[in-house]
Amino acid sequence: MGQKVNPISFRLGNLYTWNSLWYANKKNFKKTLLEDVALRNYLMGKLKLAGIVGVKIERSINKIKIIPQVTRPGVVIGRGGSGLEELKRQLCEMVSIPEPQKNLEVSPEEVKNPDLSAVFVAQKIAEQLEKRMPHRYVVKKAIERTVTAGAKGIKILLSGRIAGAEIARREKYSQGTVPLQTLRAKIDFAEIPALTRSGYIGVKVWIYQGDKNASA
Repeated sequence: MGQKVNPISFRLGNLYTWNSLWYANKKNFKKTLLEDVALRNYLMGKLKLAGIVGVKIERSINKIKIIPQVTRPGVVIGRGGSGLEELKRQLCEMVSIPEPQKNLEVSPEEVKNPDLSAVFVAQKIAEQLEKRMPHRYVVKKAIERTVTAGAKGIKILLSGRIAGAEIARREKYSQGTVPLQTLRAKIDFAEIPALTRSGYIGVKVWIYQGDKNASA
């Protein structure tokens, strides 16, 4: 099972919690879920230059707290907080709560070590592949940075028309150990598509950050 299931969802409740924390009845669940998807997609595109790796959304009665996880929070905040105010103004138009200017909170959270984030590593690999850089060089450098940052293991899988080949193939690169079956193993996972001239190349990244006790 560890090879076929998203490692993060496989560990929900044991190591990880949900990125969206709220409750809704049957009547409002669909609307709230679609709103979360829209907010998350918008922020992932809008804050790309800030190195965004994820978005947490917390909802209470008539209030929403949005936490973009970024590697460069200064880019989000802007000079004198102008960037954050503009972002909040745009998000207010997307949420369906009363008095959004008052009840919507945007709190950027800095990612201390981005090289241990699978989303960040996959994004960098995808960007470099789109610039037609040699895939083996790109992957090798990504593995070196991640291991140097303190990861105990990393696995990268490329699939598609790699290097413009006529026939699609899969190439796997790894260093260290990535115990996907061990539930106490803290494994980050991301899947990012890279659109090259020859077509899409799928980039999957698994990063093993070490074990964590279930009671911790």
